[in-house]
Amino acid sequence: MDSVFDELYNKYHQDVFQFLFYMVRNREQAEDLVQEVYIRVFKSYDRFEGKSSEKTWLFSIARNVAIDYFRKQKGWKDKLMEKFDWSASQVKDSDPIPEEIAVQKEEIQWVYKSMEHCTMDQRAVITLRFIHDLSIAETAQTLGWTESKVKTTQHRSLKLIKRHMETFYVKEGSNSDEKVRVER
Repeated sequence: MDSVFDELYNKYHQDVFQFLFYMVRNREQAEDLVQEVYIRVFKSYDRFEGKSSEKTWLFSIARNVAIDYFRKQKGWKDKLMEKFDWSASQVKDSDPIPEEIAVQKEEIQWVYKSMEHCTMDQRAVITLRFIHDLSIAETAQTLGWTESKVKTTQHRSLKLIKRHMETFYVKEGSNSDEKVRVER
């Protein structure tokens, strides 16, 4: 069990941490929640049936840990909305020129800012699908939903993000002839 646990930890630790960080937007809290995830993994690995991938199973546990964390908070919905300050993102491009960095960073900030208007479920779908590159099926398994619900939630999320990005884009005084595109 120890070698399996170590392998899971080494293979997925960063992904689980990143997912929880996107959910709670606090490094220390995310680190605490990662520990809780691996405690649950350690306690329940013998019940893992292998019907989904280990990564999907870990994200499912991480999602439940995040939900439990927010439920324990007073006014957890309000706290959840506060926690999603996506403006502190980093551009991970290898050799872009400074102008590209500025444009990319601004666009990423618009997307993250627009995600503030999404529900927790919508954020979870967007995070799993586009940040962690899970498939529709893997996302459905992780969230315990049908694939249809994931597709619908993703569609509504992207539509909402696009609407808020377009509003933000116009407010910032950008050229109104240009269109904001949200793509996969």
